[in-house]
Amino acid sequence: MAGTGTADRTKSYDGFSDDERSAMKERAQELKKTSRKKSSDADGEADVQAKIAEMPESDQAMAKRLHALVKEHAPELTPKTWYGMPAYAKDGKNIVFFKSADKFKSRYATLGFEENAALDDGPMWPTSFALKEITPDVEARIVDLIKRAVA
Repeated sequence: MAGTGTADRTKSYDGFSDDERSAMKERAQELKKTSRKKSSDADGEADVQAKIAEMPESDQAMAKRLHALVKEHAPELTPKTWYGMPAYAKDGKNIVFFKSADKFKSRYATLGFEENAALDDGPMWPTSFALKEITPDVEARIVDLIKRAVA
């Protein structure tokens, strides 16, 4: 596909970029770890902290702040990794996740909500948000979304 830029990101024969293949491998490792033993909240916390520590400084700052907000405003959510990203689950079902901009060489990080998040608002609603920084106004919006997501 000339001019689309996909040739740069898609180097393997199966159509997945190296970053996508890496995320799939991380997910497979997460599933193996879970199937071997019952994962504890402490394991999830340690895994999330390790993933945050691997991020570039700007993404790391946002991920740390998001982690603190989830712990403060939705303590019932369990930290875990999901495709190598920090995520938070309720009853084993993902509710919210943070994707570092560096993860897939994006120009922004992503705050995302999975289908079990209670964000329904009519026939259409957003489930992912681009993040460049967490300002006080952005933080207030994130807290509102987290509280609604777990309601």
